[in-house]
Amino acid sequence: MENNNNKEVALEYSNGEVTVVWKPYVCTHTEYCWRELPIVFNPNTRPWINMVGTSTQRIIQQVERCPSGALSYFFNKSAD
Repeated sequence: MENNNNKEVALEYSNGEVTVVWKPYVCTHTEYCWRELPIVFNPNTRPWINMVGTSTQRIIQQVERCPSGALSYFFNKSAD
């Protein structure tokens, strides 16, 4: 029997240097995120995670401010 429970879904978005992991089932979509995390989280566009237009450091700073823990990140391995 197939399990349709989406509580295990994690979406990944990368800018090449860092990957942001978003767990929608944890996300509370609070107004805080809309106002305070605009560099990474924009609920008016899809996908809601934005990885372009700013530095990796700023993305990390925004992800670390996520109040629900729905956003996390990891550095991508170098191709060197």
